[in-house]
Amino acid sequence: MSDSDYDPLKPIYGPFFGVMGCAAAMIFSSLGAAYGTAKSGTGISSMAVMRPELIMKSIIPVVMAGIIAIYGLVVAALIANGITPGGKHGGYSLFKGALHMGAGLSVGLAGMAAGYAIGLVGDAGVRGTAQQPRLFVGMILILIFAEVLGLYGLIVALVLTTKSG
Repeated sequence: MSDSDYDPLKPIYGPFFGVMGCAAAMIFSSLGAAYGTAKSGTGISSMAVMRPELIMKSIIPVVMAGIIAIYGLVVAALIANGITPGGKHGGYSLFKGALHMGAGLSVGLAGMAAGYAIGLVGDAGVRGTAQQPRLFVGMILILIFAEVLGLYGLIVALVLTTKSG
């Protein structure tokens, strides 16, 4: 590559930020989903000893935690699809790399927070529902609000990945 081919707005290291955004989307959202699944799963296991007939009803927090990882997967796929080699002829600008990094961190960290919230609410909620079945609707509402935190991160990530730069 000669000096005439160098474009400071499209450096050779620009795709690094896109790849890191892709990785952040998957890693952090999967960590949140795994924590939510594990924490809710321990609550389900404890509850199943007392009320085994409620196992299928109590699986909802685990399903909701799994959806968080799907948010990260969608954004990671969108980012990976938009990554091109850097350099003047590659067309991947530093701006695009920063957008992709921000999108990955947005969905990843929001997913991690949502997974943490789902895990805590799911654990306490299924244990409480085993003792008082009227708590079920309240648990579902709180789980929905926890899930929406991850959805907010997904929305911001989708907006960032559709920007052109």
